Amino acid sequence: MKKLIALLFVTLISSFALSGAGLAAEPQAGRDFTPINPPLATPPGKIEVVEFFSYGCSHCSEFHPMISQWAAKLPKDVSFRRVPVSFNRPEWARLSRIYYALEATGDLAKLDAAVFVAIHEQRVAFKTDQAVVSWVTSKGADGKKFGDAIASFSMQSKVQRADQEATAARISGVPSLAVDGRFLLNNEAASNYEELLKLTDSVIAKARQERKGK
Repeated sequence: MKKLIALLFVTLISSFALSGAGLAAEPQAGRDFTPINPPLATPPGKIEVVEFFSYGCSHCSEFHPMISQWAAKLPKDVSFRRVPVSFNRPEWARLSRIYYALEATGDLAKLDAAVFVAIHEQRVAFKTDQAVVSWVTSKGADGKKFGDAIASFSMQSKVQRADQEATAARISGVPSLAVDGRFLLNNEAASNYEELLKLTDSVIAKARQERKGK
């Protein structure tokens, strides 16, 4: 009888522990995320994750390999988009134009990570558009094509729209992650980048569950 009571007690304690873990895993407003109101526009039928970042941010450089691997394994109902922001800093605005120009010329996959390395490890100074064009050319890309892209009016317009979206999301620093246009992740809720991505997974699950409930 004593053994049976002890077993029931252990089972009950384990049940409470599992229940507590489940509650702790539920993302909470104010602790794990800040509601974005009004919500950002999102693609139909998808839970979109947006990473606000800058090539000039050392934390973004550290985060880039991890979030790239994470994004490559997202389920079909989740999409991923990156938004380079400048915070109205001219030097970062050029870095935003680099991102969009690489995207426009089809060189983003090849040179995206290389830009982070150039800035934060090799200390390459992209102080002028020509300096960027020279660097891109040295990496085997079409310098003329890239030069035309980075200097185009459309790149400047994209930078402005990116900054407007960042303002709408009320981000205060980078990297910042927004989920489903409604949840801005609180970086302080995670002790490292791995935990931040796990928290993002939890918020994605929350968004998915709420969509099912509509």
